[in-house]
Amino acid sequence: MFIQTETTPNPSTLKFLPGRPVLAEGAREFRSPEAAAASPLAGALLSIDGVEAVMFGPDFVSVTKTGAEWAHLKPAILGTIMEHFSSGQPIVIDGAEAAPAEFFDPADAATVAQIKELIATRVRPAVANDGGDITFRGFRDGVVYVAMKGSCSGCPSSTATLKNGIENMLRHFVPQVTSVQQV
Repeated sequence: MFIQTETTPNPSTLKFLPGRPVLAEGAREFRSPEAAAASPLAGALLSIDGVEAVMFGPDFVSVTKTGAEWAHLKPAILGTIMEHFSSGQPIVIDGAEAAPAEFFDPADAATVAQIKELIATRVRPAVANDGGDITFRGFRDGVVYVAMKGSCSGCPSSTATLKNGIENMLRHFVPQVTSVQQV
């Protein structure tokens, strides 16, 4: 098995591409051993000293580190990913993660549908290329609320991406949008 690695805009996160599907749909993020109880792979990765968070996407695993150097962490991470895929164990045991509750006025349903479509087709694929994920959380008084995961969470350039990229694009296509905020 050959696993490629890619850097992300977040210097604390690397993207690992095992060359096979990871999750059938969506993304899952694990930031604690308790949360990782739902995933043998996430649990094994989080047990590596220096690994802070793990996120699974459709065809990648993003790993975020604390303090340690990638030169010391990469071999252990690569070995853990290879061992997991060779074992045949599932990536996630408990199935789909419950989606957090969304909030918006039912009168804004058409606007929200347009916002969600733009996020799904234009924003989410670009964010996934950088080892992250973004999901719609709500819309109120012209403000779109989104959640960012993986390499996007805590990335130094995520504010610029949010304001200069996502906000400008949504404001262009959906005049009711005045700003975008991360929750």
